[in-house]
Amino acid sequence: MTSNDKNIAIVHDFLLSRGGAEFVLENIAGLFPEAPVFTLLARKEQKKAQTGEPAWLRDREVRESFLAKFPGFMQNRHRFLLPFMPTAVESFDLRDYEWVITSSGAFSKGVVVKSYTKHICYMHSPMRYLWDWSHEYLQDCKLRGKAKLLTRMYLNYLRMWDRASAQRPDRIIANSQYTADRIKKYYNRESEVIYPPVKMDDLRPSGSHQGYFLTVSRLVEYKRLDVLIDAFDKMGLPLVIVGDGPQKKYLRKKIARECLRPDKIKIMGWLERKKLVKMYQEARAFVFASEEDFGIAPAEAMAAGKPVIALGKGGALETVKEGFSGEFFDHCQVEIIADAVRRFMEKEKTYEASDISQSVRKFSSENFRRNLEEYIEEAQNAKRKSQKSKVKSPTALRGPAVIKIYKGSGKSHS
Repeated sequence: MTSNDKNIAIVHDFLLSRGGAEFVLENIAGLFPEAPVFTLLARKEQKKAQTGEPAWLRDREVRESFLAKFPGFMQNRHRFLLPFMPTAVESFDLRDYEWVITSSGAFSKGVVVKSYTKHICYMHSPMRYLWDWSHEYLQDCKLRGKAKLLTRMYLNYLRMWDRASAQRPDRIIANSQYTADRIKKYYNRESEVIYPPVKMDDLRPSGSHQGYFLTVSRLVEYKRLDVLIDAFDKMGLPLVIVGDGPQKKYLRKKIARECLRPDKIKIMGWLERKKLVKMYQEARAFVFASEEDFGIAPAEAMAAGKPVIALGKGGALETVKEGFSGEFFDHCQVEIIADAVRRFMEKEKTYEASDISQSVRKFSSENFRRNLEEYIEEAQNAKRKSQKSKVKSPTALRGPAVIKIYKGSGKSHS
């Protein structure tokens, strides 16, 4: 990398949890060891960093927005902070940087920079609750009357801000072709695809299993875990769910009260990496019912040699090859999911763990960093060429016109 790290700033939406976007951030930051990270909120993650996890943040300068000064009960309920977030991200002082790299699934693409600063945005997704999932979001909020009307009005304002802020980056990188298509649809911007990194150095292909089907996911409504539970309960097959989230209590109650075989459905919560790797290695297959922009967890499962049974939409179409590394179902309905699982079991012996694992090695962290580094170097070279062409232009060489004022004449001559 040719630029000094001190001339580069990295901006990320939030540092409150560990997920695919944070793993992307970790790999971006690895290219620029001295670059500071700006984020709207980082309290929980900074506490983890002090205890040694994640290690990459331990000596990193992290600068939070003014939202960090708000009371804790508001910070823990992001919906309360939503009206302040556009202003918060625009308040970052980035005057000292020649390059700004944003890792954005929501607000960070909206940073305001000087005219001489180049802004590259790695976009995980356009904001789902403003575009694709706006009606589902309002339904999930369970608002009524005036509160629902006011929320609709604010989301309309936020939608306009979101589209306007998406015009600010000089270049946009999408994490999949699916995301690139949505960027074009909602923002009318072109983007280049660089697939995100998948942590797979500790995953090895395993053809053996302990009989259970596995899914790894945040426990939120749009992941459609309730439908997966119904499908596997109906088939009488064991399902293990690894993850946490606001639906955890609801899903556990559902298993206890509605399932015919509640002992076959387990919710494990989040697991440390070693235990998660073991779950991948010993699973029969991986199941995934939501429409994702890329899908880190299915790719990790394939790195462990496990076939993936997934909804045939979104990023899964770019990572899973039907009949080779998994099976698709067209709609998230119990019978349709059950049919896909049966198809998998009928030809289960035809799947080769080593071939499945090899098919996703292109998504390694090493490939991501190399591709991103080449992209940024190309952007830096383009900027240098543009600056040289301006210096060599006739207008630039001639310089500004000189106005001479002659006393007493009342006339000016150039």
